[in-house]
Amino acid sequence: MPVDRLLSTLLRSLQTYTDQQDTPRLLGTASSLLTTLGNPHNLSLLTSHLLTAPALWDRPDGVRTPLRMLSVFHSAVTTIINHHNDVRYNKAPKLAPGQTPIGGGLSLDDWIRAIAAGADDRSRRWKHLVVLAGLLIGIGSLEEQGMDLYWVSATRKRVEAALVRATNLALVEVRERSEADGLGGQTITLALNHAFGCIGHVERTQLDYDLLLPVLIGTAYYSNEGFQSAYFLGGLDLDVHTSQSGRLDWSAHSSSYRQVEVIMNRPLVASMGPLSRLIAHSVEHVKNPWIIQTMMDDLASFSRALTTQWRQNKFSDIEPAEEAANLEDEALHKTTPQLWNLLKAALFATTIILRAVFTRTLGDGALAADAVAPLLAAQALQTLRHLYFITSRLGPASFSQHIFVYLTAIDILSVYPAHADKLLKSIAPQQLGHIPRHPLDRILDLYFLNTAEHFSLVLSPATNEHLLVASAVPYLAAGEYRNMLPVFEAAHSVMLAVLSAPQSAEITAKHLPFYIDALFSVFPHNLSPRQFRLAFKTLMRVTAPPSALSATHPDLPATLLELVFHRALHAPPEPLPPDAVALALQGSDAPPPPLSEQAVLSLTLIDALPFLPVALLQEWLPLCADLLNQITDDTMREAVKARYWHVLVSGEMDAERSGLAVAWWTTRGGRERVLFGREEELNTNNMMSGALPVDERVVRDSKL
Repeated sequence: MPVDRLLSTLLRSLQTYTDQQDTPRLLGTASSLLTTLGNPHNLSLLTSHLLTAPALWDRPDGVRTPLRMLSVFHSAVTTIINHHNDVRYNKAPKLAPGQTPIGGGLSLDDWIRAIAAGADDRSRRWKHLVVLAGLLIGIGSLEEQGMDLYWVSATRKRVEAALVRATNLALVEVRERSEADGLGGQTITLALNHAFGCIGHVERTQLDYDLLLPVLIGTAYYSNEGFQSAYFLGGLDLDVHTSQSGRLDWSAHSSSYRQVEVIMNRPLVASMGPLSRLIAHSVEHVKNPWIIQTMMDDLASFSRALTTQWRQNKFSDIEPAEEAANLEDEALHKTTPQLWNLLKAALFATTIILRAVFTRTLGDGALAADAVAPLLAAQALQTLRHLYFITSRLGPASFSQHIFVYLTAIDILSVYPAHADKLLKSIAPQQLGHIPRHPLDRILDLYFLNTAEHFSLVLSPATNEHLLVASAVPYLAAGEYRNMLPVFEAAHSVMLAVLSAPQSAEITAKHLPFYIDALFSVFPHNLSPRQFRLAFKTLMRVTAPPSALSATHPDLPATLLELVFHRALHAPPEPLPPDAVALALQGSDAPPPPLSEQAVLSLTLIDALPFLPVALLQEWLPLCADLLNQITDDTMREAVKARYWHVLVSGEMDAERSGLAVAWWTTRGGRERVLFGREEELNTNNMMSGALPVDERVVRDSKL
């Protein structure tokens, strides 16, 4: 069919929409015509009709419709540029008589001008972006493939500038029509998300980020092309059933699971990584700081809704470590992993945006002001708290973006004790003194304890005692339940942070006996060796001089050492199960050796040596060496020896204690006691009763 007749047929087909309309065929025909038409007016006419065609836009398929349109122009410009590049280097095939050349014989600049002219006043301005973005992405992708397109650079710059101008005009249009989260705002988000990497630095500065940021946030988090205000979890519980075996099942054929798959396959959600970085870039370049504060409210509202929706489904009743025993195979290996992928996408996107907020805050006087900075920090910590049921499955330290946001928010809030006090009271457990039954509540308690630990130095003694200590006490001496080990350790960390605070001397004297009893009762079942050693070292620092407590209770350090020593003498020699840290390091170059309870207690005493008064240190240096030699396992004993030597030579002791340790090691038998004490003990045990020790020199002389 001649090109003119084909164009007329296509234009007629674009005027009406029917359910039987073959949209892919229409777009394929349009893409072909864009690369063969030689009349600039026809190119402009076709482009104009594509942007207004009822067949395409009367019932759009969400952002897939503008995405298909963008692909048409991307494909067309790629074909045109490849042809001109072949012509430039004499690689183009010869045309047969009467054959129309690619691009209709137009130059690249004329062709692009004709296409851009079709983005006229007859179509909405946000539709113009699919044309310009398609052209720019096509040029940029060819350059990324290594094609030499220096001759296209001037044309590319004009397309970049046109795209930026069209974006700003489209943003004004959607604001005036209140379509920020409708198809207009979604198309702006889609086009910029794909084309932003192709826009030069100078052109990026011309974007109106004050109008762009609300559109991006509304589209990503609240539109039906993004996370849907977190309401996609609402109908999930209706499709989760208890099977005959008593385990939960969530069918892959259920409507709620199909909805999760649909959301994951949406163009904007599938590219949430680049989109979150685009939002972060917008945050860093917004001129009006108030817009960032509004955005923080939106993120906090979304995360709060996500946690509320999660609590209402049956999966939240199951501990993560117990899922294998409580979920059917389909739910365990297919459906819930897909759900967690969607939730992690929301977590990662939010974290990247929050990182940009604090990067901007650290260098922005308006956001760093005393009236704004603590509010932003508190909002960020609230948002991270609501997302913690996702973060806890990954490990808070598993990605650096989260660490930066979390610690930066804590550092900022620590400067404002009143705001820190208010935040902790708002996120504290609802019922102090009790361990909640719901797993989600225990996860939120874990977040509170981990966060509260950082504020013990700036809080009042009353808040430290009545809020932090009261929240930690139920977990300190809880029964054996290894799945709750992280929250048990967090409670001990909070208690140690409070006891170590300078303003907590009275609290320490009041609660120390209870805490010591709890500490020894939960190790090693509910407390890892690492946490036990840290706790005991902290107690020694709190009770030894020059602390205030040592003046009223001078015998506490010696008492604590005696408790550990006598327990170590009768401790089991079998290796303890590896904790989370040991498991994480098992594949490293230097995995930690397995340790028994006896070895851990020996290491605990050695850790305490740098904090002992000189008189007490002189007494405990040989006692620690004797305890070391009680360890029967060679690998464990060598690990304890290495730690003993490290304490003596690494600088952990001050000058006075180091001098005493050197004298003991060199002239008072310390070296022989640590390095060869086990062998000497075995030789002594093998002698007959009443026998004299063998003089090695006499034996050697007799052999000579």
